[in-house]
Amino acid sequence: MTDLSDFDKRLLDAFQRNFPLSPRPYAAIAETLGADEDDVLESLGRLRDAGAVSRVGAVVTPNSAGASTLAAIAVPPDRLDEVAGLVSALPEVNHNYEREHEINLWFVVTAQDRARVVAVLDEIEAETGLTVLDLPLLEPYCIDLGFPLTWN
Repeated sequence: MTDLSDFDKRLLDAFQRNFPLSPRPYAAIAETLGADEDDVLESLGRLRDAGAVSRVGAVVTPNSAGASTLAAIAVPPDRLDEVAGLVSALPEVNHNYEREHEINLWFVVTAQDRARVVAVLDEIEAETGLTVLDLPLLEPYCIDLGFPLTWN
C-alpha cells in the first residue's frame, strides 16, 4: 500500500512510539490529531487490512512481563510455507520471518514463563519433526524501529 492519506501519515508518525496508556487510547490519539475516535479506528483498520500495519499495541522490554526467546529452524525450502504457517498459528508466536541462510525461519515466542516458552518450542519440534534453536536473550540491545512518513 503506497497511498497513505495525510491523516494516515500523521497518525503513524505521531504514535509509532508513546501510545497513550488510557482507558480510551484511540480517543486520546484523536484529540491529539484534531480528529474523531472513529476516524482513528477506521484509519488503523484500513491500514491493517491493506497490510500497511501489522499490529497496534505496546512494546514491552523482553522478559519484563513473562518470558520470551528468539528461535530459528532450518526448514527444507519445500516445507517453508507449511512450517511458517504452523508457527504463525501459535498464539505465543508474535511474528516470524524468512532469512536467506540454511537456518531460514526465525520467530519470537512469548509466554507467561520460561517453562511455557520451552513447551511451545517442544510442540513445534514434535509437530514439524525439525530441530528448533532456542536463542534466549543474554544481553538487551534496543533499536528504534520507528520510521518517519512525513518530513518537515
